[in-house]
Amino acid sequence: MSNYVKTVEVRWSDLDPNFHLRHSVYYDYGAYCRIAFLEAHGLSAAFMAQNHLGPILFREECVFRKEIRLGDVVTIDLHLLKAKEDQSRWSIQHHIYKNADVLAAVITVEGAWINTQLRKLSAPPEQVLHVFNNMPRAEQFDWIK
Repeated sequence: MSNYVKTVEVRWSDLDPNFHLRHSVYYDYGAYCRIAFLEAHGLSAAFMAQNHLGPILFREECVFRKEIRLGDVVTIDLHLLKAKEDQSRWSIQHHIYKNADVLAAVITVEGAWINTQLRKLSAPPEQVLHVFNNMPRAEQFDWIK
């Protein structure tokens, strides 16, 4: 699959008292990109509810590189960094760019799928496996043993 990129507009409410993007907004942008990707590939909230399935995060880390200010054009990409072969656990990485080519931040999340009825980690259904197997992969992609 080719790259997946979302563009977002910086809002006044996204800024901190120093007039640059609040740290928590970077995480919101990453979540927005991940959920938009899932929705675009048929893994909607309705699909997850019907299949008693939900994504959970174990860790979320952001490395801040350059500040983002009001008026900057912001894009976020998504790459599968690591995964188990059954896609039950995974790591996704986002690069947040401002004004097309300035790397502003790198977000890395580690997650898994949970059965929302049993409240236990589980392997996802075939449709999820197909989407994750076709997700853009990072250059340093590796399988989780």
